[in-house]
Amino acid sequence: MRIKNFILPVIALCFAVNVQAQKKKQTTTATPGQQWSVEKANEWYSQHKWLSGANYIPANAINQLEMWQADTFDPATIDKELGWAEGIGFNTMRVFLHSVAWQQDPEGFKKRVDQFLAIADKHHIQPMFVFFDDVWNKTPKPGKQPEVKPGIHNSGWMQDPGQPASSDPANFPQLEKYVKDVLGAFAHDKRILLWDLYNEPGNSGKRDSSLALLTGVFQWAREVNPDQPISAGLWAWDLEKLNTFQLTHSDIVTYHDYEEPQWHQRVIDLLKASGRPLICTEYMARTRNSRFSNIMPMLKKENVGAINWGFVSGKTNTIYAWDTPLPDGSQPIEWFHDIFNPDGTPYRQDEVNLIKKLNGK
Repeated sequence: MRIKNFILPVIALCFAVNVQAQKKKQTTTATPGQQWSVEKANEWYSQHKWLSGANYIPANAINQLEMWQADTFDPATIDKELGWAEGIGFNTMRVFLHSVAWQQDPEGFKKRVDQFLAIADKHHIQPMFVFFDDVWNKTPKPGKQPEVKPGIHNSGWMQDPGQPASSDPANFPQLEKYVKDVLGAFAHDKRILLWDLYNEPGNSGKRDSSLALLTGVFQWAREVNPDQPISAGLWAWDLEKLNTFQLTHSDIVTYHDYEEPQWHQRVIDLLKASGRPLICTEYMARTRNSRFSNIMPMLKKENVGAINWGFVSGKTNTIYAWDTPLPDGSQPIEWFHDIFNPDGTPYRQDEVNLIKKLNGK
């Protein structure tokens, strides 16, 4: 959604957040269980190299459940693919968890998360983990996951906890237990960069009905009070209640933007009014002219973290555009997302060369 249609609401929101921060006269020692001060957030950000990476799921997993369930968790593939990430200089990856995988076997799930972190650390990658998600299929189920639908973007990706489950308060006690168990287990783990509590709240037509769970997950996370910052990314400028909550409760401002450079630049300029570090946790849709060549250098220049969607072409089918299915499974004229073929060769060598250059490789 282009920022030009919502300039006034976003300006008002960002400057209100900035004024609120000034009035609080926050210090670097923010109260435990509260949003980090602007100073603490910037101090944390300054301790990291420029952040770059991708949203990651192994090529042989159609969704988060296939990635994390015991029968299909694949450390060898993860190790191989994160080696490719290390090779182009990526130092973070955004990785989706799933509550259904935890419900099956909480202790086993946490062991697999720990194993993933060990592999990532081996490759000098500090991932961020995502808890809830309002995007794509509505009813996640344990066990064998759906088969790939040829030529259809993310045909098997699952919402978490699903729809209408995400708006039913009866589910919240179990979801709270999940969040606190996982956060508590890794609250002091230096291998983790950040906790992304909710992906695109309000998507799939849910809009403000997601505010209750969004409010809940921030409260649960603050009660655990992890060492790592917490956030939930802005993604649709017309969801004003959700946006206000996300901006006023996130330690680090994260956001999604698949627009052309001039519109993406305006988003950066407006969000900087918060005074907080910025990380773009989703970008790069080639057929919409959001590319590595025209967005990634801009993000580095602005010192905004850059995490594109898609890494290895695989079962998620994200080489296909959201709204342009090719049911015969033929190759699109141009890949929508993703960097590598399943064998590790780049889709475009010039893009990989640019990524490496920007990452100092």
